[in-house]
Amino acid sequence: MKKTFPHLPFALFALVILSINGCSVNKAKIDNDLKSFFDEKKVEGCFTMLDNATGEITVYNMGLDTMRFLPAETFDVLNGMIALHTGVLTDEKMSISLINLDSNIASTNSSLNITEAFKSNSVPFFQQIAKNIGYDTLQSWVDSVSYGNKKLGEQVYQSWINNSTKISPDEQLGFMKRLYFEQLPFRKSVQTSMKELMVANDNTDYKLSYKTGSGKNEKNENIGWMIGWIEENRHVYFFVTLLKSNKEEVKKNSVEITNSILSHYGFFKGKK
Repeated sequence: MKKTFPHLPFALFALVILSINGCSVNKAKIDNDLKSFFDEKKVEGCFTMLDNATGEITVYNMGLDTMRFLPAETFDVLNGMIALHTGVLTDEKMSISLINLDSNIASTNSSLNITEAFKSNSVPFFQQIAKNIGYDTLQSWVDSVSYGNKKLGEQVYQSWINNSTKISPDEQLGFMKRLYFEQLPFRKSVQTSMKELMVANDNTDYKLSYKTGSGKNEKNENIGWMIGWIEENRHVYFFVTLLKSNKEEVKKNSVEITNSILSHYGFFKGKK
């Protein structure tokens, strides 16, 4: 009988697969040296990386890596693909009018397209497209993708902000891999468009793609994310950084910590 391992976190699932296939389980390693990068910013956090070529997973702080948190603006990746796939957005250039959903009053910046909204982390834009998608349709796609805890709040446009929807760094890592290889249940053109939106740096040495996000958990602690991948010499490495802190600058710190860790591992030189 074929063995299955439902509900296993991505990193632990990899450990199981490695064991079954007779590979060395030390390919999934804990790197506590990364603690210094978080200590420097005086924040708590975790980092996980998957080398797609070798299957090697590196994790710092497994406890946080498998714990679920609000996704904040990283949910824009899924939300945007649902909108493009269902026709709520016909393409990346389609602008929509932004409304204050709690008062039905037009926002000051009343029109954006997804390219502009994605780069600026526009919360009102993605709240509006979630409302246009509708609760039932959004829930159906969240279920189909098996996104985190697969829960939406009563106000669908607040779900990824008010701690209704939650996802672990470990699950984000798997989500990034599925997106990169266009294995999600959306048209390939939609997934390609999202990958293009995520590109932050593209030069002769490397190509870095990511999405950031920040919000507050139930304890009023600041949660910061940076999720994505880096490509060098036709090799791709997926990564997720999560921060938990009383400091407000978690989004900025997540980028700085991630860049420091990637530099520590020898990235950005075109030699990986």
